Amino acid sequence: MIIRRLNILAITLAICLSSSARQKVVLPYRDASLPVEQRVQDLLSRMTLQEKIGQLRCMLGWGYYDIIGRKKVVPSEAFKKDIAEGNIGMLWATYRADPWTQKTLDNGLNPRLAALCGNALQKYVIEHTRLGIPLFLAEEAPHGHMAIGTTVFPTGLGLAATFDRDVVRKVGSVIAHEVRLQGAHISYGPVLDLCREPRWSRVEENMGEDPFLIGNIAAAEIEGLGGGDITKPYATIPTLKHFIGYGTTEGGHNGAPTYLGKREIRQFFLPPFCMAIKAGALSVMTSYNSLDGIPSTMDDYYLKGVLRKEWSFKGFTVSDLYSIDGIYGTHHVARDLAEAAAFALNAGVDVDLGGRSYAKLQEAVSRGFTTEAAIDTACARVLRMKFEMGLFEHPFVDPDKAAKGVRSEENIEVAHEVAQKAITLLKNNGVLPLTKDVKVALVGPNADNVYNMLGDYTAPQDNGNIKTVLYGMKQYLPDANIKYVKGCAIRDTTTNDIAEAVEAASQSDVIVACVGGSSARDFKTSYNFILLP
Repeated sequence: MIIRRLNILAITLAICLSSSARQKVVLPYRDASLPVEQRVQDLLSRMTLQEKIGQLRCMLGWGYYDIIGRKKVVPSEAFKKDIAEGNIGMLWATYRADPWTQKTLDNGLNPRLAALCGNALQKYVIEHTRLGIPLFLAEEAPHGHMAIGTTVFPTGLGLAATFDRDVVRKVGSVIAHEVRLQGAHISYGPVLDLCREPRWSRVEENMGEDPFLIGNIAAAEIEGLGGGDITKPYATIPTLKHFIGYGTTEGGHNGAPTYLGKREIRQFFLPPFCMAIKAGALSVMTSYNSLDGIPSTMDDYYLKGVLRKEWSFKGFTVSDLYSIDGIYGTHHVARDLAEAAAFALNAGVDVDLGGRSYAKLQEAVSRGFTTEAAIDTACARVLRMKFEMGLFEHPFVDPDKAAKGVRSEENIEVAHEVAQKAITLLKNNGVLPLTKDVKVALVGPNADNVYNMLGDYTAPQDNGNIKTVLYGMKQYLPDANIKYVKGCAIRDTTTNDIAEAVEAASQSDVIVACVGGSSARDFKTSYNFILLP
């Protein structure tokens, strides 16, 4: 009898133990009921040095997917390799399409495919890494998400030209919704460089030269992007560009030295960034230039002293693309990439956009250039936002919602409203409005150029999405009253038809000249003006 009872007890105990073993143990960092800081510290304590470094490397993402039959998206072999070897935690421009990435309407991602892509990459990382830390996807979005099928808004100059915080706040809200619907989390923009050097090759990306106007417009956009509350389902982490003094480089050359004193920096260049951070911006991007001889990507006076201590900035900083490499290769103040990585990390740069320099951080630690504690600090800032955004609990998005919600009629109407408010009439000497019988000479390389109508950081567009000036003219005037002559090209200086344009102008009542630059990402100034003499 005693033996039978012992057997029953043993069987019962075995069943209980088996049942308990089958129950999944929830690690503290996966327990959503715990405070974020506790989850961060628990996860950090479980990570190897290489895993921490991986969270600080933001890799170029457009080569990390393959599209199968325009219906399915799978991780590419390059992605699998980099995840296995580098423990990558962040991607940039995964959904981007433009001549640089060579992603087109035929081989790029539309909103539905973008959502499928994000889901596929997240699923792979969660299932094939030791700790299952979800990815951060960062996307270019200075005046609309730079991806196929999204809503395009006027460039920064156009947004500032509205002088309207309310309408720019709407722009931010649309951008945030479209970015998040497709499964991305970080929006690069707005661009706050103060443009006091008109020869600088990136003027058209920015909002002008007045710090008060720039700060107010940027703050309104940040509020629309979520105002820093990334617990909201449709809020992004806005990244302010570029810190600091970038728009006033010597000779206007991109990435050249900037020579400004601290008083001028504090009085004019810092206030827009401060206003945007107070509005909720959670990420700041460094710039390519040096300031008074110190590369901005390793300037701890501004990255730690101003951002962290004076402004109490709680977000994370990120280098511009390969700007940490530039500490070694451009500015020549580091002996190699490992030392350049240490200079940037020690100065307060948390994330390496491009990822080449921070791949050397373990070497930098072993050589005594930096410490694992410094890596922990940067890694904690990134992980904290992943937890706050809820990525561990909700890493995936609904492709059907992306297909319906991106570039909706309501979003297009916001773009239309902004474009109308951005129009600036400097002077009307009786020419406007044009009468139906007026003869117009329409000249210039951008009078009938769809891509250059959009400004920089925009993706290819489906036919019919964009109306050129020539198209608009033909809707208003009889064809016989319009003489269109291109006149010249943007870059090609060997051939032109200037003489024909002059002849057309001499026979017309009004000249509409559409001039400017290319909107391709080549560091060329890109202005599109209509001149009514």
